[in-house]
Amino acid sequence: MRNLQYLFANRCLREEQLPAFGFTKNRNGFKYETEIMNGAFKVIIQIKDKEITSQVMDSKTQEEYILGDLKTTLGEYASKVKDEYETILANFQNKCSFIEVFKTPQVLALIKYVKTKYKADLEFLWEKYDAAIWRNQKNQKWYGLLMQIEGSKLGLKTEEKIEIIDLRYPSDKIYEIIDNEHIFPGYHMNKKHWITIILDGRVASLKIEKLLDNSYNMSDAK
Repeated sequence: MRNLQYLFANRCLREEQLPAFGFTKNRNGFKYETEIMNGAFKVIIQIKDKEITSQVMDSKTQEEYILGDLKTTLGEYASKVKDEYETILANFQNKCSFIEVFKTPQVLALIKYVKTKYKADLEFLWEKYDAAIWRNQKNQKWYGLLMQIEGSKLGLKTEEKIEIIDLRYPSDKIYEIIDNEHIFPGYHMNKKHWITIILDGRVASLKIEKLLDNSYNMSDAK
């Protein structure tokens, strides 16, 4: 049996993608099973209590095929088994996890807040950009956009990357909250309806949570 934690170094598991990949949920967690080598073997991946493991089983004997986990040079047949096994693991990593872009305490706290309150995970829609969205599952409207951008893009005198959040905000009050120091007109969004907040701790997390709730409610309105 192989521990797959190495596949998730600096990555985060996307639990919502597991069913689409083929996982089934049970009382212990999640389990995935598929045949390889024309049914001669099967690959099993299990997720239990944050531990992720995999193994190759001989379909006939129901015993573990330990050659699939060896790093030494293998014979031609064993190598084919290992190649199919590794392909499945690579697809699992690619389709069921994302690179953990956001790492500052305030951002991580917001991600946890949204996960707890709205049962929502970030959606990474662009492979080339350090950005992700929160989407209202009722109508698919966005209510939050997290990004890493150079500070100069907000008019700051720095090229260092900063973490920001874009939120919906009432257009008739938007310029009452903007100070162009910590809160700006929506970057990369409609500036009449969105604001951008720098997530460096200078705007209190409680205030941002309330603004995020307001953004969600606006996305929920008909």
